Amino acid sequence: MALGPRLDLRQSQSLVMTPQLQQAIKLLALSNLELEAYLAEALEGNPLLDSASADSDGSIGDPGDESGGEAPATEAAALDADQALASDSGTANDLDVDMTAESFHHDSVSDNVGLSGTDGEGIDFDSFAGEDETLHGHLLAQVGERFGGLEAMVAEQLVALIDETGYLRADLAEVAQRLGVPLALVESVLAGVQCFDPSGVGGRDLAECIAIQAREADRYDPAMACMIAHLDLVAKGAFPQLKRICGVDDEDLADMIRELRGYDPKPGLKFGGDASQAVVPDLYIRRTAAGWAVEINSGTLPRLLVNRRYYTELAKGAAAKSKAWLSEQLAGANWLVRALDQRQRTIVKVASEIVKQQEGFFLHGVAHMRPLTLRQVAEAIGMHESTVSRVTSNKYLSCPRGLFELKYFFSSGISATEGDGAVSAEAVKSRIKAMIEAEDGKAILSDETIAQKLSAEGHDIARRTVVKYREAMGFGSSVQRRRQKALAG
Repeated sequence: MALGPRLDLRQSQSLVMTPQLQQAIKLLALSNLELEAYLAEALEGNPLLDSASADSDGSIGDPGDESGGEAPATEAAALDADQALASDSGTANDLDVDMTAESFHHDSVSDNVGLSGTDGEGIDFDSFAGEDETLHGHLLAQVGERFGGLEAMVAEQLVALIDETGYLRADLAEVAQRLGVPLALVESVLAGVQCFDPSGVGGRDLAECIAIQAREADRYDPAMACMIAHLDLVAKGAFPQLKRICGVDDEDLADMIRELRGYDPKPGLKFGGDASQAVVPDLYIRRTAAGWAVEINSGTLPRLLVNRRYYTELAKGAAAKSKAWLSEQLAGANWLVRALDQRQRTIVKVASEIVKQQEGFFLHGVAHMRPLTLRQVAEAIGMHESTVSRVTSNKYLSCPRGLFELKYFFSSGISATEGDGAVSAEAVKSRIKAMIEAEDGKAILSDETIAQKLSAEGHDIARRTVVKYREAMGFGSSVQRRRQKALAG
């Protein structure tokens, strides 16, 4: 058979990630706050998108308003484009509903009393709050009050090297060399900085931080100095050795430990670090007579409309290139509105299935949580597992029991000793936490004892699993907890 070039015509099918599909996937993974920023950017970039007022019917521009019932040719073309874009979702529901006709969950009493600003929106009381003072700002204000000239410059450099916990993480010799000043001057300025508020700030380690606070409390006697120099023995609970080193009796040692526990090991944290970000729930769950109601929190999202009247005005007498651009913007606006509608319905569908699967949690608490996986939810609602993963990422649910991330309801299972079911790992963690918090100082439970108690309650769990869960919750070992109970008296 001779070899040579030839042309073949073949038909095949392939899955193509269109820009619209990529946009829908991106919107599905965004939280409400992220979506709000995305929509604000879309409103600025697309002139055919508009935000609706609360009493709007969901559209701008009626084809027969100003032409005696006959729409212009350009508007007819726009309607044809809308119909073509909507051919795959003709039964889609409106994105929003009439807020006055529906009963929604309210965050506070002010949501019901009709308070509003000049723009018709609710009053944002958070806007009246001032910014929180930072540790560095608080210290720099004191630098100007205490130092001047060269000393003020050195103090500002030292303050800049203090971390958020209040500790100075720097070598004084290197600071002196970098600034070109004597080491004695840096040490003298540091002594002044260590007198700043909060007490203990500027310490280079824990012992120095505690010693600064003890001096200001006029409790830095030789015995307290010895104890602060041997904080490792305090952590180990070596009280007989501490009494011998400090030269005190049992009563004095107890008073010193009580005084030591009153000092702050991280004084800088009083001023906090970065500004805390409030978590806004994406969903509200409430119980009704007909069952559980799942509602999207649409209060943070603008209501998007496609301004067809504006499209008609712009398309009149426009050049071919301008009409093509307008058609592209119209298609993008319709796709965005439809993608938002699809996002809302998908989130509600997934959340409803989670509530159905974890109804025991919503009724009775974490002890009744069931093991649940993404695949179980995906199979129940007929969606792909990756879609469920995107829906549950960075989204929060508000219910009578509190605010929870949707991922919280997915956990592995611990099998029962009799093989008649399984319980969620979160429920087992809750039980371990309850056991540890109920401990008596004279009867600290070991990991093996906790595992045996859980086994007696019907949970087939190994000791190493107890250790993993205990450490994940921030509890120390039985030896560490015994020392803490002894220190607490």
